[in-house]
Amino acid sequence: MSTFLTPDEIRELTGIARGKAGKTREMLQAAALRTMKIPFYLNAVGRPIVTRHSIEGQAIPEVSTATWEPAFSHG
Repeated sequence: MSTFLTPDEIRELTGIARGKAGKTREMLQAAALRTMKIPFYLNAVGRPIVTRHSIEGQAIPEVSTATWEPAFSHG
């Protein structure tokens, strides 16, 4: 399965299949995604790109970083 939603999945998610009132389909889809507070970015041709993780609600694994603690010697 792809990391990103397909154009058909974005169309189904937003309910927008065509441009209207002088705006492109992509402009209207981006506005709908903003309204739904779904994170996305626009690719080089202006198409909204949505990661599958943001829709499916899968947790993004955290990278644990080792923390340094001083070793105090009592002596």
